[in-house]
Amino acid sequence: MTGFGNGALGRVVRSGVGRRRVQTLVIAVATMMAVASAVVAGSLMVATNAPFDRAFAQQHGAHLTAEFDPERVSDDRLGATGGLSGVTASAGPFPTTTISPVGPEGGHMPALTLVGRPGPKSDVDALDLKSGRWARKAGEIVLSSSFAGPFLELGSTMESSDAPGGRTLTIVGFAMSAGDSADLWATPAQVRSLVAEDGRLGSQMLYRFDSAGTKAEITGDRKRLAAAVPSGALLGTQSWLDTKRAADQGAAATIPFLFAFGVLGIVMSVIIVGSVISGAVGTGLRRIGILKAIGFTPREVVRAYVAQALIPAGVGIGLGVVLGNVLAVPLLEDTESVYGTASLSVAWWVDVVVPAGALLVVGVAALVPALRAGRLRTVDAIAVGRAPRTDRGQWAHRAAGRLPLPRPVTYGLASPFAHPVRAIAMVLAVAFGTVAATFAVGLTQSLNAVAAAQDPEDRADVTAISGGPGGGGNAGPVRTEKHRGPASGGQEQPAPADPERVRAAVAAQPGTASYYGVAQGDGSVAGVAGSVRIRLYQGDSGPGSFEMISGHWITGRGQVVVSTQFLEATGNRVGDTVRVTFEKESQRLRIVGEAFDTSDDGMRVHADLGSFATAEPGVFLIEVEPGVSPAAYAAELAEVVRPLGGDAIADFAGRGESMILVLEAMAVLLTLMLVSVAGLGVLNSVVLDTRERVHDLGVCKALGMSPRQTVVLVLASVTGIGVLGGLAGVPAGFALHGYVLPVMGSAAGTGLPPSVLDVYDTWQLALLGLAGLLVALLGALLPAGWAAKVRTATALRTE
Repeated sequence: MTGFGNGALGRVVRSGVGRRRVQTLVIAVATMMAVASAVVAGSLMVATNAPFDRAFAQQHGAHLTAEFDPERVSDDRLGATGGLSGVTASAGPFPTTTISPVGPEGGHMPALTLVGRPGPKSDVDALDLKSGRWARKAGEIVLSSSFAGPFLELGSTMESSDAPGGRTLTIVGFAMSAGDSADLWATPAQVRSLVAEDGRLGSQMLYRFDSAGTKAEITGDRKRLAAAVPSGALLGTQSWLDTKRAADQGAAATIPFLFAFGVLGIVMSVIIVGSVISGAVGTGLRRIGILKAIGFTPREVVRAYVAQALIPAGVGIGLGVVLGNVLAVPLLEDTESVYGTASLSVAWWVDVVVPAGALLVVGVAALVPALRAGRLRTVDAIAVGRAPRTDRGQWAHRAAGRLPLPRPVTYGLASPFAHPVRAIAMVLAVAFGTVAATFAVGLTQSLNAVAAAQDPEDRADVTAISGGPGGGGNAGPVRTEKHRGPASGGQEQPAPADPERVRAAVAAQPGTASYYGVAQGDGSVAGVAGSVRIRLYQGDSGPGSFEMISGHWITGRGQVVVSTQFLEATGNRVGDTVRVTFEKESQRLRIVGEAFDTSDDGMRVHADLGSFATAEPGVFLIEVEPGVSPAAYAAELAEVVRPLGGDAIADFAGRGESMILVLEAMAVLLTLMLVSVAGLGVLNSVVLDTRERVHDLGVCKALGMSPRQTVVLVLASVTGIGVLGGLAGVPAGFALHGYVLPVMGSAAGTGLPPSVLDVYDTWQLALLGLAGLLVALLGALLPAGWAAKVRTATALRTE
């Protein structure tokens, strides 16, 4: 009896798999869904684990991106800097400039860094050409892949500026730079020809060093570069550490979310597989007894029932790996564009570890009920047979019979108590499915709230600048923060406009709904090493207020609002005072609020412009009246303020919501998988119950029960389970959301405001509770139809 392949044991296994087609299908599909979700979650966890480091290594990213003044240092001398001590590789010089292009629909884009390169490949900062081709001639550009979307596609055109001599530029490719060395690229000749009359041509050099792992080492590298060229030739630098910090913070926030779904999937698969095998043992007692009577040992019985689970599970695992890889591809593509990583694919070891782990889980889940089968005494198994114990659930039937409900309903409501273990497994399956749905709904709403709580600057319809298209004003325009190249210090700026005259023009412009002024620049705060970004507000800054985690937004002079990271870095709390220095003027300001603000590494402070006597607004952020076109409004306002030395631009669609869309897609996909598995668990259990009670159903039909009443009976048997699962799952999902969201925020270096955390409405929780009932009813619908169709004589002949 010890043979397995074609021997007696092998025939028993194959017979069990073939006879229990529903259980076999449920195990296969449940493990397929669980493995597919695990592959998706695992591959995304790998992709979001230090994505910047992998992309940076693959593309030989630049530790330092430097911009030089070509009028003060020659290209030959710049090329020689690649031989400085500590420099391991260099690339350049490449001509560079800054342009403010006009988008396809006439909207002004933010100031963008344009670099001229003959091709994407380089010893340092080798670009990953995501689509299209490289620019070959005048009028062609390659845009950063982070801008790709429905408004900017291959073949789209834009104007280099809104000046009369602006050039038409056609997008021929999208590329990605791991170190964010530029926003768009063209041929070197094209860049030189695009330098506007009031613009400046720069020379970009890209360096890798043998020691660049800390801020101090980067500072030392920069000093060596500055010393190797004439004084004032080095205009600005960009460190890879700043780009890495921003990328890692975004990636870290996704790990708790993926881990939560991964745990739910594992627990769900254990429940379903254990329930299926337990049911197979419970419904096959007589068969187990016969096997033992003809000479099968307890060990062989255990092996047979474990094998009956592993065979369909193996098929499901194989299909799950394939399905997981297929589903992961589009999500990984989105992750590439969001994190700026090189081409991603499912890691080979994920396709090995996940199936191995799934087989282990299935084996353990099947082993417990299989051991029960092995321990059964032969006489007891044959005597008990398939029928459930008659003394189980009698009290439930008596209690349900007293309810003022039709008899099929009360009969069905009491049925689960005949198999309490199976009923508990169904409740757990429905509960975990409800947990996943509740968590996903809350997560989606929280992510939407995060998108709505982004920098209020991005929500303004129009920006009026006190200093022309390239900047100006005391602090420079807010929107130039989107410029990602090196700081262009040392360049001459156009004469700034009088902020008061620009403000008056905004106030007088028809269609203005509201506006406020902003001054922004680097300053210092006592107790903080290095510079701090300071933003000052003039007028009613309510439309520009950030979501508050605690305290309130600034309401007057002497107040300052800071971020979570600022409070943690300085050891301050809301209510404390700090000394803030802006443009050589120092003031003691009281912290009145903690804002949901992660910009500038969370070290940006917000205060009233009136707190500093010499500060003047550099921009005015404007909301237009309903029905007014921001582009048309900006064009009309620009005609008024340009003669003053200012400019006006309409808001251009930002890129900050891409990661939110990816997370929402992952949440929906993984939730659908888990809810489907929960429904399959209910389906299997109801099939077992229906087959066990087919003789009882025949008796009921003989006494006059109609097919419709039979369906009601079967559905009623899962109604209580659905209600209990929903009641247990909704609070658990609510609690999971309340735990995971703050962990995600902490990983991103910030607290979360109530608008992000308190997203559930009462009616939503009620509907989610009903979702558990819906999952149970849908899982029971097929076996209910089968029970209604079975003929009375056939049911009565069934033992």
